[in-house]
Amino acid sequence: MAETTVIKKKESTFAFGKKERKLLVDPLNDNNPITVQVLGICSALAVTTLLNKAIVMSIAVIFVCAFSNLITSILRKSIPKQVRMIVQLIIIAALVTVVELTLKAVDYNVYKELSVFIGLIITNCIVMGRLEAFAMANDPWRSFLDGIGNGVGYGIILIVVAALRELLGKGSLLGYKLLGPTSDYLLTIPGYAPNNLMVLFPSAMFVIGVLIWIHRSFNPKLVDIS
Repeated sequence: MAETTVIKKKESTFAFGKKERKLLVDPLNDNNPITVQVLGICSALAVTTLLNKAIVMSIAVIFVCAFSNLITSILRKSIPKQVRMIVQLIIIAALVTVVELTLKAVDYNVYKELSVFIGLIITNCIVMGRLEAFAMANDPWRSFLDGIGNGVGYGIILIVVAALRELLGKGSLLGYKLLGPTSDYLLTIPGYAPNNLMVLFPSAMFVIGVLIWIHRSFNPKLVDIS
C-alpha cells in the first residue's frame, strides 16, 4: 500500500522527463499535425496570405489547444461519455470567445480579417482530435504539454507557408519590402516582379504539398507512410 501511494504521488507531480519532452517535440517533426497527420489544411489555406495573420492564428490555436486539453483532462472523470463531445465543444467555444474578444481589443483590423477563421477553431480537427485522443485519457500536465506541442507544430507550418507566399507574392514580410525590382526594396533585382499568384488559395495548396513532400522525403521515420 505504501509503495502504491508513493507511485501515485510521483505521477501527480509536474515531471518533465523523456515522455513529456516527446509530447512537445513529436508534433514539431515526426507527428506534425499538417505534414504528417494532414489535419487543419482548410485554415492553413485561408490564413496564410500574410505572415501577420498566420502568426496571430498560430498563437490563437496554441492557446485554445493547450487550455482546452488542460480543462478537458481535469474534468474527464466527471464528463458523461454520452455528452463528452458536446462538453468539449463548449470548452473550446469558451476559449475561442476569449481569443476573439482579446484580439478585438488589441488589434481590431486583424480581428476583422480573421474573425471568421478564429471562430472556426471550434471545429478545427486538430483541437478536437487531441481532446478525444489524448486529453480524455491522460493527466492534466501531460495533456497541457500535448496541446502546446500540437499547437506549435501547426503554427510552424502556417508561418512557413505564409512567409513564402507573402515574400514571393508581395515581395515583403510583415510590411517590410524585402524583394523587388526597385531601390526601395532591401534586395533589388532588376526586372523581377512579385508573383501575385502566390497570394491566391491554390498556391497555398501547392506550397503545403511541397512542404509535405520535403518533410516526408528527408525524415527516415516517415518514409514508410509516404
